[in-house]
Amino acid sequence: MPPRAAWIEAELPGQIAVEPDTFLKIYKEYELPPDQLKTWLGDRQGAIVGKDLAARFDWKVGQRIPLRSDIWRKSDGSDTWEFNIVGIYTVEGSGWDKRSAMFQYDYFNESLQFGKDLVGWMVIKVANPDDSDKIASRIDAMFANSSNETKTATERVFIKQFLDQVGNIGLILVSVTTAVFFTMLLVTANTMAQSVRERTNEIGVLKTLGFSGESILGLVLLESLFLTFTGGLVGLGLAWFLAKGLGAAIKDYFPVFQIGMNTFLVGAALMLVFGLLTGLWPALTAMRLKIVDALRRT
Repeated sequence: MPPRAAWIEAELPGQIAVEPDTFLKIYKEYELPPDQLKTWLGDRQGAIVGKDLAARFDWKVGQRIPLRSDIWRKSDGSDTWEFNIVGIYTVEGSGWDKRSAMFQYDYFNESLQFGKDLVGWMVIKVANPDDSDKIASRIDAMFANSSNETKTATERVFIKQFLDQVGNIGLILVSVTTAVFFTMLLVTANTMAQSVRERTNEIGVLKTLGFSGESILGLVLLESLFLTFTGGLVGLGLAWFLAKGLGAAIKDYFPVFQIGMNTFLVGAALMLVFGLLTGLWPALTAMRLKIVDALRRT
């Protein structure tokens, strides 16, 4: 049975044309058996794939696989690139990509129909991290005002700039959360106000039996807090289960995608504030209600 084909852009999260002899020297975290590395260096059509990617497509060392692209074309017009799987790399720890395919830049470049001799990015390993900004400025100065100017930055800054292309994620989340919070505030406050109006006679009876205004105030606030904490705890519980499942799926890219104890504490504080705000006005209305007016209403 022929191996399963995969779209280069669509199905593989990372497909990189690299120089094999220098790539593994820069990224020592990627481990490849010496015999597989030797084969990769000697096979221009060789490719190494991550352990998780190999398991996904049931790929084995020695297979020849086709990868298709909807952007890059070979010089003969074909969109299918064929590679020999010569190695399966492993990498320990979260935050490292275990589902990429890496192949030789020379083989990819010489077969291109367009865009030859272009490089997406180059990686430089500095001896002293404190010199990163200085070295980056020197590199960019060398190519200033040329047809191929460079933008050099640390990997941390590079990833941040990549995420910023989507937009200010923090601002988007805060804006959406604020809108949802305000909407819930109005809905819950209206629910509590309607609840107090519908039970005006009951409040009058309670006051007739000797319940003080402060007691009525406390009962209404407790009801508001009960509704708020019930919904809030259910929401936090669902969010925790969702984050746990989703975090396991994307831990290679977002290793800190989780809900910690601080989130639960902030959530509890917001529930308390939310419950008091939504129940305060109806509670004050019920406390100030006169017995005669309460019993008169139907």
